[in-house]
Amino acid sequence: MQTKYIFVTGGVVSSLGKGIISASIGKLLQARGYKVTIQKFDPYINIDPGTLNPYEHGECYVTEDGFETDLDLGHYERFTGIHTTRNNSITTGRIYKTVIDRERRGDYLGKTIQVVPHITDEIKRRMLHESEERLDFVITEVGGTIGDIESAPFMEAIRQLRWQLGRDAVCVHLTYVPYLKAADELKTKPTQHSVKELQSMGIQPDILVLRTERHLDDAMRMKVASFCNVDLECVVQSEDMPSIYEVPVSMQRQGLDAAIMRKIGIPVGETPAMTAWHAFLEKQRNATREVHVGLVGKYDLQDAYKSIRESLNLAGIYNDVKTKIHFINSEELTAENVADKLSGMAGVLICPGFGQRGIEGKIIAAEYGRTNDIPTFGICLGMQMMVIEFARNVLGYKDANSSEMSADTMHPVIDLMEEQKAITQMGGTMRLGAYDCELINGSRVFEAYGGTSLIRERHRHRYEFNNLYREEYETAGMKCVGVNPAADLVEIVEIPEKRWYIGTQFHPEYSSTVLHPHPLFMSFIKACNTTL
Repeated sequence: MQTKYIFVTGGVVSSLGKGIISASIGKLLQARGYKVTIQKFDPYINIDPGTLNPYEHGECYVTEDGFETDLDLGHYERFTGIHTTRNNSITTGRIYKTVIDRERRGDYLGKTIQVVPHITDEIKRRMLHESEERLDFVITEVGGTIGDIESAPFMEAIRQLRWQLGRDAVCVHLTYVPYLKAADELKTKPTQHSVKELQSMGIQPDILVLRTERHLDDAMRMKVASFCNVDLECVVQSEDMPSIYEVPVSMQRQGLDAAIMRKIGIPVGETPAMTAWHAFLEKQRNATREVHVGLVGKYDLQDAYKSIRESLNLAGIYNDVKTKIHFINSEELTAENVADKLSGMAGVLICPGFGQRGIEGKIIAAEYGRTNDIPTFGICLGMQMMVIEFARNVLGYKDANSSEMSADTMHPVIDLMEEQKAITQMGGTMRLGAYDCELINGSRVFEAYGGTSLIRERHRHRYEFNNLYREEYETAGMKCVGVNPAADLVEIVEIPEKRWYIGTQFHPEYSSTVLHPHPLFMSFIKACNTTL
């Protein structure tokens, strides 16, 4: 089958959930046996989200091949289980840099470089997603909102591709239908204007997904279909759901995947049962017993720790419990209030991050978890804070620190990696992507991974456990149970005498999916559940 292309755009307002809709489409097509990939095009000029403030953009997600990407790629992977790469995340900055680099090399033979055709041609090349593997569908989500100045070249590229690809391309447009409480009415005018704006760019949407907080009746859908030149069966509503994982089932029930296939000219066939997905949703509905986990970090924003939150929730469901996450601001955590702040928590997760702000609170949380034998999970910087706390309070090095936070500390138990010392650029220069890790037989992590001795996990850091102190840690009871075989870097520490006290230098949350929750999160929630 010739590769088919689905373009997902958004209108009216941002944050409608294009990423969830794109991931849902991918999941539904996968269920029909098709090989799918999903990519995100972001209109901002940053090369990647790696240098963006999490308050503005949410978490930075990292692919296996070591590229810093938008958090929507996390949704794509969690829903579909596919492994995205740097080719699945494109920004305006990357497009322009590629074109400008070619111009500097003289590749354009003296031609004047313009948005059309040079920028749009590069966008189209990326949208066609050159890949070694044969793909049945390439789903392309375009960030931002129709009408944004930044997204105009992407819209022009889609317009051109629609003509070039014919029936092999479909445009899905996500809009908003607001409810006015005073008038007790749902309003379709914003959707009409959004479609009109899209049409003015030469693009007629094939399918409309209407984001709404209230159910739309058939008359309302017919009105939208008539005004927007879209078939009634191609007007689908995306209502608020108890969980984002209900969205694919809702979309399937309304025939979104069937509508796409009919538009492309593929026989629809039988509706897939999606047995494993429905079994997961059933477990989710039945998981009513709550486990309370304290999330200790400095970013008081849900999306800043999106993958961690989802990994905790998924692990809870598979442990037949509902994970209740309580954000605890590490800047406000002190030795005096830690007992009160962590009261009632069955477990503590110390979040990743960068910089000085809030680290002392994380160290206090690590000490509280260790001394009170509460299941404690440290990720990346969180693991480093566990190491520093142990050095200060067990090894007796009161000034122990990371050289990131204190360059003149006498005991840099966390130090800059040797290969990082000559690097001055910020973007894309950390230890990024998947690396091997050998586990110590008999350790708790070895058991959590099902007796596997070699694992491969994703990283995003510059600083590392200082091996000069390794023997002291081992002797005092903090074991280095996971080590990178190539560089001898410590990846996992644990205190075996505690019920569950583990820190990982890598980010396990990046590889937790709906149908395959990460074993460390599963083990952590299980430990939290047994302490109730």
